[in-house]
Amino acid sequence: MTVEFVKMHGAGNDFVLLDDRDGRVPWQDRQRMAALAARRTGVGSEGILLVQRSARADFRMRFLNPDGAEAEFCGNGARCAAAFAHAIGAAGRTMTIETACGLLDAELAEAGVRVWMPEPSGRRYRLDVDVGGRRVHGHFLCAGVPHFVVPVPDAGAVDVAGEGAALRRHAAFAPAGTNVSFAALRPPDGIRLRTFERGVEAESGACGTGAVAAAVTAVETAGFTLPVRVRTSAGYEMVVDGERRDDRCTRLTLLGPAAVVFRGTVDLDAIVRTGEAE
Repeated sequence: MTVEFVKMHGAGNDFVLLDDRDGRVPWQDRQRMAALAARRTGVGSEGILLVQRSARADFRMRFLNPDGAEAEFCGNGARCAAAFAHAIGAAGRTMTIETACGLLDAELAEAGVRVWMPEPSGRRYRLDVDVGGRRVHGHFLCAGVPHFVVPVPDAGAVDVAGEGAALRRHAAFAPAGTNVSFAALRPPDGIRLRTFERGVEAESGACGTGAVAAAVTAVETAGFTLPVRVRTSAGYEMVVDGERRDDRCTRLTLLGPAAVVFRGTVDLDAIVRTGEAE
């Protein structure tokens, strides 16, 4: 089966986007979707985004991890999906998106694409976790997906692959595990962020939900004020804004770049066979 795709990135977080408004894409076939996301034998991405029909919104965004499994949400993915949906005529410049986290608004702005994020929940602040005989201090919350935010003096010096993997599956976050975001706070409103992403199982080029989680914890525990500027590991900037009520951040938005990298067609059957042969 041959399908058309668009490769996009949101602040360095890369995705394959598919127009599935006719319902033909076999997104439930994990083997095919994983083959599509594979770096060496497929198109390569940190996730697959499908724009589908919705009876409740302008469109439904379905997000798949690189292993082909469906995930709850992706902030940068939502921003890319919004730009893609507008380009294919599925939505205007302002839109409502149906996601697994509920209905979310988005808009195409002069400075990029802005999406209204799920409300933060499940806060567990000032949490100490023992890893390999060492105590790691951080803050846990869900920003659509779970994040353990670890404040660090220098994000560039962190062993994201090693420490991120150990924390990602730690018993403190069982059974679902967590994303792990290492945040270097730069007062009054800046954060340098690197994220070990659950599902990708590696460091991500950027993480929108991680940016929101880091910004919320910086405001609620470290004296920051909204808006907060978050610099990604790929060198792009995202802006987290919103309101603060009763010392809690709410109605949060994520603004940043969303760019088309290339377009093409791919034979899903051929890339699965290639992967099996190897």
